[in-house]
Amino acid sequence: MAKATEQKKNSITVGETKLDIRDVVTTTYDEDNRHGGTRNDVAMVVLRAMCMALSAVSLLLMVTACETSMTTLYGFEFQLHAVWSLSDSLIYLVVVTSATVIYSLLQLVLSGTRLMRKTHVVPTRTQAWFCFVADQILGCAMVSGGSAALGVTNMNRTGIRHMPLPNFCKSLGFFCDHLAISVVFALFAFLLLAASSILDVLRLSGDC
Repeated sequence: MAKATEQKKNSITVGETKLDIRDVVTTTYDEDNRHGGTRNDVAMVVLRAMCMALSAVSLLLMVTACETSMTTLYGFEFQLHAVWSLSDSLIYLVVVTSATVIYSLLQLVLSGTRLMRKTHVVPTRTQAWFCFVADQILGCAMVSGGSAALGVTNMNRTGIRHMPLPNFCKSLGFFCDHLAISVVFALFAFLLLAASSILDVLRLSGDC
């Protein structure tokens, strides 16, 4: 009788020990998931902040691209007045970068608030899909706008082949430099939007 009671106590102790081990493993797994999610949430906030900053710099450089100068063609002097609003390609890039700044700012405020509250930056799959689609649309618009503006900048520097047009950037150096730097920042912003899209895909796949 005493041996049976002792064996019963031992089995209860073993069962409690196994239960405790399972609890420890489950807790550790949950903590690892939470830490992994936190790292991805922090990465998302950083990407939003960097994208907003680069887009804002690109926008500021573009809207301040304005210069008046003189150039000589066939021995005659002409006054050149260059401003971004005279080109449809540059106007398109300004619109796209403005939209990206506003979108990134809103996402940064929402993400930062949720991160400080220690909740998921993207709490639902619906919001993850929205962020993914928005990042894709703005990313494609940003790279297309940057490419179009790059063509305008290159034409200003090289002129038009088989036509007697001078290198306008010799006389409009300030204007051309602003355009070139603005396009570079816009393309970097596109890369950040692409990185945000990758995090959106990971969220949708359930890996983070």
